[in-house]
Amino acid sequence: MELKIAHLYPELLNLYSDRGNVVCLQKRCEWRGISAMVTEIQLDDELNLSDVDILILGGGGDREQRLIAERLREFRGEIAEYVESNGVLLALCGGFELLGNFYETAERVEIKGLELIDSHTLHSPNRLIGNVVIESEEFGKIVGFENHAGQTIIGDCAPLGNVIHGFGNNDNGTAAWVEGVIYKNVIGTYLHGPLLPKNPKLADALILKALRRKFGDDVALAELDDSVEIRAHNYIVERFLRGES
Repeated sequence: MELKIAHLYPELLNLYSDRGNVVCLQKRCEWRGISAMVTEIQLDDELNLSDVDILILGGGGDREQRLIAERLREFRGEIAEYVESNGVLLALCGGFELLGNFYETAERVEIKGLELIDSHTLHSPNRLIGNVVIESEEFGKIVGFENHAGQTIIGDCAPLGNVIHGFGNNDNGTAAWVEGVIYKNVIGTYLHGPLLPKNPKLADALILKALRRKFGDDVALAELDDSVEIRAHNYIVERFLRGES
């Protein structure tokens, strides 16, 4: 079996070591004997998602994010078709904001997003920074780090999880204390650091979704010895919930 992982614009959207998420997916595939080919899509490249199995959209600074928003809008149809056909997409921080209807810059300028999910992001002078633990119905406890001035409000979409430590999507009281979004096989989240090495269960879920989309629902993943990863994950959860930094 083979999966193709596409990393969108890593030269601009790698502010939070998003390549670590790509490496994590690749290695967890290879450890199971699954070939994982990684391709980096640069800003000047055409976007062809016909053979892509997992798409990664990372985070960047304000200038980079505005530049990427303009480029992504050119391929909005292709990305929407990929999403609606259950393509696996992980969008992190700024990438999460770009999935929605619009995001607001520090100058209060609205930048149109991909309109793939029902959400929008307002700018706040108060950055939301710190460690986060969320409880996801599908993936269990997820840990990460957030650092964003965006206040994202999701509409008719499910959140990735409920916040049990940290801020999450926003702190403006307009929604329950939730983090991220799930739509079909799309996950958007403010959690980075990178995210997937800290949460092997989530990484495997993305791999499995991609395999089943490509090869059918009977596909299963071989078990890996994640004892070290699980101990590290549980230690982080327990430490944060005790209020330690």
